[in-house]
Amino acid sequence: MAMAFKMATTGMWVADECKSSFMEMKWKKVHRYIVFKIDEKSRLVTVDKVGDAAKGYDDLAASLPTDDCRYAVFDFDFVTVDNCRKSKIFFIAWAPSASRIRAKMLYATSKAGLRRALEGIHYEVQATDPTEMGFDIIKDRAQ
Repeated sequence: MAMAFKMATTGMWVADECKSSFMEMKWKKVHRYIVFKIDEKSRLVTVDKVGDAAKGYDDLAASLPTDDCRYAVFDFDFVTVDNCRKSKIFFIAWAPSASRIRAKMLYATSKAGLRRALEGIHYEVQATDPTEMGFDIIKDRAQ
């Protein structure tokens, strides 16, 4: 199994599929969002879910579990007041209150390593419930 990047602080590895899926989203625009999860047994960050280009932010929010942590990246397309089309990539650290404390600690300590592996992220959002990562928050941060 090929590994792309080892996160020194937690000993976690980022799977090659994470970086390749992110590059497809960033450059080819074939994905709107990607959800990542940590497999504690294999100590590997893997792709959990992928939303195609037709999906929206509500689909991403619905795909996040209510009782477990996840990472997600979302490609937000918008038009500026000058009528220019722009795109910003958001990194979302999802740690709901109902998730296990061990999972929260593992995701918190592994976050920086995954962000380094995924080059080109513009903004980061940390959320423990859906109101902390609402579409209005994403829109305000991008503009």
